[in-house]
Amino acid sequence: MKSKNMKKLKNKNTGDPDTTTAAILRAALELGEELGFEGLTVEGIATRSGIAKTTIYRRWANVGAIVMDAFLADVTRLAPIQVRSTARESFTASMLLLARAYRGRLGKILTPLLGRAQADENLREAVRTRWVEPRRQVAREIVCRGIQSGELRPGLDPDVVLDALYGPFYHRLLVPYNNGAISDRFIVALVDTVFCGLEPGGAKSSGSIRSSGCVTRRSIGAAKQFRG
Repeated sequence: MKSKNMKKLKNKNTGDPDTTTAAILRAALELGEELGFEGLTVEGIATRSGIAKTTIYRRWANVGAIVMDAFLADVTRLAPIQVRSTARESFTASMLLLARAYRGRLGKILTPLLGRAQADENLREAVRTRWVEPRRQVAREIVCRGIQSGELRPGLDPDVVLDALYGPFYHRLLVPYNNGAISDRFIVALVDTVFCGLEPGGAKSSGSIRSSGCVTRRSIGAAKQFRG
C-alpha cells in the first residue's frame, strides 16, 4: 500500500512544478523535525517526497537551501507580520504568532539553520536578504507610522526599536537557560517593557511600570483580544 501511494505521489508531483516544490519543502520540514538539521540529506528528502534527486538538485544547490525555502514558506504562512491600528498592537500580534510558530517545528529547524549560517556565507546571505530584511522593512514602517501618529516619541531609531523588541526574543530562542520559554506571557511582558520606554512620557514613568498597571491592564487585554 505504501509503495502504491508513493507511486501515485510521484506521478502527481512530476506533472506540476508547484506541487513538486511543495512536496519537497514539506518533506524537508517533516524530516527536519524528526531528525534535526544535521540528519537531513537530499537522499532522505527525495525518498520522503517521492521526487527524484536529480529534480531536487536542479532546484537547490544543497540541503541548506532547501531548508531555507521550507522555513520561509512555513513562517510566512504561520506568522506573517500583522499590521494593526497601533504599533503596540501590531508588534504584540506579530510576536505572538512568531512565538507560537517557533514553539513548534520551525523553532527546531531555525536554531541549527542559524548556526550553520555563521559558517556558510551563502546561507547567511540568504537568511539576511530573503527573511530578515524583508520582514524588518515592514516592521520599520510600523515604527515610523507610530512616530508619525504620535503613539511613539519622535527621534526614535526604528532599527534600535526592532533590536530592543526582537533581541530578547531571539536570545531566548538561541541561548538555553532556566525559565527561558518563549511563552505568550513573555511576549506580552517584553512588548510592554519596551513600549513603556518608547511612548511619550515613557522615559519618565519607566521606573514605575508595575505600579502604573501598564502590563496588567492594556497589554493583557490586547493579548486576550488577539487570542479571540
